[in-house]
Amino acid sequence: MASFIGLSASQSQFLYRCSLPISSPAFISSSVHLKKQAPVRRLLVLPIKCSSSGPSQDTESEAETTSVPSSSSFSSSLASSNSTYNWRAGIGAVGIIETAYLTYLKLSGSDAFCPLGGGSCGDVLNSDYAFIFGVSLPLLGLIAYGFVTTLSLQLSAKNLPFGINETTGRLLLLGSTTSMATASAYFLYILSTKFAGTSCSYCVVSALLSFSLFFVSLKDVGLQEVQKVVGLQVCIASLVFATLSTSYSNLPSAPSSQANIDLPYFTTEITKESSPFALSLARHLHSIGAKMYGAFWCSHCLEQKEMFGREAAKLLDYIECFPDGYKTGTKMIKACADANLEGFPTWVINGQVLSGEMELEKLAEVSGFQFNE
Repeated sequence: MASFIGLSASQSQFLYRCSLPISSPAFISSSVHLKKQAPVRRLLVLPIKCSSSGPSQDTESEAETTSVPSSSSFSSSLASSNSTYNWRAGIGAVGIIETAYLTYLKLSGSDAFCPLGGGSCGDVLNSDYAFIFGVSLPLLGLIAYGFVTTLSLQLSAKNLPFGINETTGRLLLLGSTTSMATASAYFLYILSTKFAGTSCSYCVVSALLSFSLFFVSLKDVGLQEVQKVVGLQVCIASLVFATLSTSYSNLPSAPSSQANIDLPYFTTEITKESSPFALSLARHLHSIGAKMYGAFWCSHCLEQKEMFGREAAKLLDYIECFPDGYKTGTKMIKACADANLEGFPTWVINGQVLSGEMELEKLAEVSGFQFNE
């Protein structure tokens, strides 16, 4: 019997692509016949070349195409995370600058230079509420902002200490910013109730920074992860609230009386005798229209007048911003409000604004005064 070797049509189409070679097929001669037997049929042998079919290549191509969006999505997510860390580090750096300045003032015993708006922020910064169990509040804020900034930079650089992974680092930031936002909300409540009518720009700025860090951390962690640790956040907020309440529970009630300040106008006598230099400088400042803005209750204004002495102080163009006394909510007179003062005393000399106490030599230099004995 004759035998054949062949391929089914379906197999040849799906598994392989086959083609005949250019050379002629080899045939085995069929001229030989056996005696008394039918001619033997010989098998036709065809050399076949096979190559991988299209579907396999298409599958690889699809896999490569699918991997491109995945890689792009990962890169986009990584860039977004780094951007969030950098934003948080930037906000924390601003907080470090502010709290470092206030800490320096505390350590040096200096008064903060405060914008005005119905009182002085020095009343707040120097009050008993500026301490927590005897520790300066600006110092605690400096530590908190420093921790958030440092950890954010380490997360951005993927260089976390103590074997902390990125997820744990994010949760640490969320817990830290939760405590900071809670403390800021508590202090805003104190500011509005115990110091009504008194502005504190440093307090408001710090609160805005804390809230910004908190919301950035919420966005970074994601809603699903936040829901898993919402109980821990509530515990942290409650602990901060309880700590602050305990610290301030034994404070005297005196600060609350500042909500009803009623300070009648008064004058303070200058006792120091004026020097020839101070007299000449005062006459010169008057001649060029230099003005000194102040308040009757301002100790720095009194010290500035003492530098000039009794006779020279009377020659200065001094503008009292609260001539009718001060009560809670009292506004400065129009001349002071129009000058956009940032503190007392303030000098305006030849269009140049000088804030705070000034040495007489500095005033002479700015005004172009030359003393001729």
